[in-house]
Amino acid sequence: MNFRPIAQNPDEHARFAAYLERLRQVADADEVDLVSRVLADPDRAMAESAVLRHVDRRAADLHTGPAYEGWAQLMTQIMTDRPFLAQRLREWSLFRAVALKLPWQPDDLLASSNWLQLKTAAGTNAEAIEFLAEVGRTKRVRNAARASLNHRSECCNQLTHSS
Repeated sequence: MNFRPIAQNPDEHARFAAYLERLRQVADADEVDLVSRVLADPDRAMAESAVLRHVDRRAADLHTGPAYEGWAQLMTQIMTDRPFLAQRLREWSLFRAVALKLPWQPDDLLASSNWLQLKTAAGTNAEAIEFLAEVGRTKRVRNAARASLNHRSECCNQLTHSS
């Protein structure tokens, strides 16, 4: 994989677009190497932004299946010196636990970012949604959770009345 032309381009916007394209097409076997190379870009903010998009896309695809665990461990190893990316991976793991109804701690959800709380409020775990409706970090999170609960209630009522 010839990465040199991308890294030598002085325009960070062009590098960002090229990184996103490469990350979209990378084979599983080459993913760690490619992510590491992107993170070596001298424009740290741009590189982390490209990798964040990749992490969000891959985690969304993998989080419900068994491949997620191994993938998350590999990504965590190469992101130890990138606090924001490491945090996002931890939050994807918490989201996975909540979504799959695996063990999770309410305090972990409460301490999580607005991003995760909003994502969880739009999810399917009624226990987590009810928790966020009561004690979510922001008014926006609490309102989103309440709206999700109301929507679930309306759907259940429609199903009951149509039967």
